[in-house]
Amino acid sequence: MVEDGILFLNEVDSTNTYLRHLLEVGEDETVQEGLMVCAEFQSQGRGQIDNTWESAKGENLLFSLLLYPTFIAPVDMFLISQAVSLGVKDMLVSHCGVSDISIKWPNDIYWKDKKIAGILVENFISGHSIENSIIGIGININQKEFLSDAPNPVSVSQVLGKDFNVNECAVIVRKAILDRYGLLLTGKVAKIKEDYFASLYRNSGFHSYRDSNGTFSAKIEDVLSQGYLVLRDESGAKREYAFKEVEFII
Repeated sequence: MVEDGILFLNEVDSTNTYLRHLLEVGEDETVQEGLMVCAEFQSQGRGQIDNTWESAKGENLLFSLLLYPTFIAPVDMFLISQAVSLGVKDMLVSHCGVSDISIKWPNDIYWKDKKIAGILVENFISGHSIENSIIGIGININQKEFLSDAPNPVSVSQVLGKDFNVNECAVIVRKAILDRYGLLLTGKVAKIKEDYFASLYRNSGFHSYRDSNGTFSAKIEDVLSQGYLVLRDESGAKREYAFKEVEFII
């Protein structure tokens, strides 16, 4: 049963896959914009580029959110990722009280140099518009120990030394994301872009990166509407990268 826009499940293979199935076979009242599917455990939780997402059962927030951003041109679809990232950050800062939260391009959520949340945005394009977006998100809330080979996970509980009600966090983060999405709906694109850049991990100063040609030092100069990261290296040369073409050396 959907309550307040959220469908809570005990276990599912992937909330993104489950929500996609609902979208294909469900009734209109069950697949309205803003529907969140939240699970205590995902047996096949997915991250970017076929990565998996480690999460102990019942300890973290695992969900997918449905949007119908038909007003956004496919060329500008990165705006969805920016708005969603800011919504997750808003929840962690305002509700959980975690400081030092940033967004590691394109949409990982970091506490200092550690990953506290991950986001997978799947946009489905029809003609010249985005028909729907399914946003899968994992937020480490109460997990105390991580066993996978992920390099730098951290949870809210590890940062603050206390546990949170996961279902309550689900309600708060849904509202936070929809509030940011509402800015896009009302044309406040500049606000989303400004806040996103201000929230970027390593958004000032020179830092180490690696691309196909090796390591180098550069500073973030811009993030383009299409989502490309623009770096300026120490020689003054501008370097532009799509997702997975450059690595942050942490």
